[in-house]
Amino acid sequence: MATRTVLVEGIVCRLIGLVLLLLAAAPADAAELSSSAQTEIDALLNRLGASKCQFYRNGSWHSGSEARDHLQMKLDYLVEKGLITDSEEFIEKAGTESSLSGQPYKVRCPNQEDQPSAVWLGSELRKIRQKDSK
Repeated sequence: MATRTVLVEGIVCRLIGLVLLLLAAAPADAAELSSSAQTEIDALLNRLGASKCQFYRNGSWHSGSEARDHLQMKLDYLVEKGLITDSEEFIEKAGTESSLSGQPYKVRCPNQEDQPSAVWLGSELRKIRQKDSK
């Protein structure tokens, strides 16, 4: 029973901390996501959604399309609040860990080891940029 109480208290403290952080971080003049960053993030989300990779969050594995939908929801929130300005911030603030539990996200692709989602997303972003520069 004591362990459960500690767990619940920890989750409540994280949620309160997250709310306070979001309130403190909300700028008076919200920054805007550039059209080039939006294009990159859209391409990144499309790659994730079309991949055969699985996405681990909060204790379970999800399909690439489910992961895309989840990260799109987080992106929409961050853009609305003016909390991101580029693709790297998207990866850092939306694609790295759960906002609720703090657990890191992972990506598992066929015939590859699990890897932190930030590594996979960063690698895909570099591929997108290389393709665009040719």
